[in-house]
Amino acid sequence: MSRQYLNVPYLEKDQAKALGARFDGAVKRWYVPDGVDLDLFMAWLPAGQTALQPSVDARVAINSYSDELSLPQTAGELDAPRPRGVSLSRLLASVGAVLAQAFTDDVWVLVEVVQVQMRGHVYLELSERDASGQPLAKARAMIWSATAARILPEFERATGMVLGAGIKLLVRARPVFHAQYGFSLEVQAIDADYSLGDLEARKREIRERLHREGVFEHNRRLPAPWDYRLVLVLAPEGAAGLGDFRKEAERLERFGLCRFVYVHSRFQGEGAARAMVSALEAQLQRWGQAQPPDAVVLIRGGGAVNDLAWLNDYDLARFICDLPIPVLTGLGHERDSSLPDEVAQQRFDTPSKVIAGIEQCIVQRAQQAQALAQELFAHAARASQSMRQHIEQQHTQVRSLAQQHISGARQRSWQHRSDIQMAAMQQLHLADQRSTRLWQQTRASAVQQLSQAQLQSTLLWRGLGQDALRQLQHARQASAEQWQQLCERAQGQVQHARQQSQALLREVTGQGPEKTLARGFAIVRSSSGQPLTSRAQASGQQAIDIQWHDGSATADITPEHQHP
Repeated sequence: MSRQYLNVPYLEKDQAKALGARFDGAVKRWYVPDGVDLDLFMAWLPAGQTALQPSVDARVAINSYSDELSLPQTAGELDAPRPRGVSLSRLLASVGAVLAQAFTDDVWVLVEVVQVQMRGHVYLELSERDASGQPLAKARAMIWSATAARILPEFERATGMVLGAGIKLLVRARPVFHAQYGFSLEVQAIDADYSLGDLEARKREIRERLHREGVFEHNRRLPAPWDYRLVLVLAPEGAAGLGDFRKEAERLERFGLCRFVYVHSRFQGEGAARAMVSALEAQLQRWGQAQPPDAVVLIRGGGAVNDLAWLNDYDLARFICDLPIPVLTGLGHERDSSLPDEVAQQRFDTPSKVIAGIEQCIVQRAQQAQALAQELFAHAARASQSMRQHIEQQHTQVRSLAQQHISGARQRSWQHRSDIQMAAMQQLHLADQRSTRLWQQTRASAVQQLSQAQLQSTLLWRGLGQDALRQLQHARQASAEQWQQLCERAQGQVQHARQQSQALLREVTGQGPEKTLARGFAIVRSSSGQPLTSRAQASGQQAIDIQWHDGSATADITPEHQHP
């Protein structure tokens, strides 16, 4: 019996093989083995050879087959009637034939990927959903391995995305229907521009809604934290970027500079954004208003661009906008940004850059504290010198004033004595002129007045001296108290500055090139041992030494014009 050969294109060989076709290596063609229903291969039969000839209307074709099978052909068949109906395989084969005739060319179809399985060939679960998320249609699709090797790398290069659940695609596909496998789509091409446009359209819609609600700039306009003492970090558990972040954060915590609290949530998949918001809300409610963090940090490791699509969610973006705490993002993409990046107070490319920014702020505050301490020392020295001069001036003024009071009192006392003596002589002269009889009386009166004048002069002298001594003692006591207070304040400020300087010195001395080298960095030196910090410096060398944390090596420098 001659073989029934088929015209199977190379891209469809797997389908023919799955239906039972075999390959004849001698003639390099596929054929239908004996015992296999030929109807399954009608799409590949040579021109003029068909197992069934269905019309465009599948119902008419099926009815014709039913009528054909139900009518007896000979009189002998009247005694043994054949059952009515057509076999399931022939029915489904006719459906496939009708579908093949209706769709002779590929069709561009809008789909959303629900599930992806890659086993050489790529098998997809596709769907279409309405605005509320309810499914309207579902279908299976496949990308044969040869086609996948051609279109998937090109799609990934153009979009930065990896084929995965949740992504919307515009695909060029051919509808096929197999009796054993049912309906499916064979994807031949993917429009990369549509996927990029869909992601951007979704972001643009949410962005415009936030602008209309007047909240888009709320978190962005918050002032950056002046210093970091408590930071809330949200990240996927076990993320690669989280390890890099925690390595530097733990060093800050060891020195008591900043405390980090970590909560975890998934960043991908259906409902990821809601889970992130719930995790942050739960932690913030536990703290309450008593101890809010200085910042909220969102970090994750790198990945495909479509991994970021799960973060382009209105609820997550609105939560960040309404948060009265600055939000810092480090989502692992230097080129692409998500809506959390756009509405956050600060955006960093990677988790490592987030912790570096926090550490840089803390270092700046320490440097400012050191500068302020030095300024305080200088101010204290100037204040001490000024106070010493002021005290000396006050002491000089008090002494001069006392001397003036004593000199004045002495001068007034001599003046009073002179006046009394002159008056006494005048009285005595008058007494001599009047009569000798009044001499004794005048003399007694003069002696009495002289005694009173001396007593008054003595009392006045003593009063002035005691007043001057009291003023001098009060000035000395006030000066001593002011000097004691100034010394105590200066000693407290010096002690505080010394403690801050010692803490900063311990932090600075704890760092070194060995830790930097251990994180994967290297030191490049010239042959003379001088560090090289730029390509221009290295291009002037014939050989360079490269030092890692576990050793060093020598490398030759090749001029740029010698590169292929």
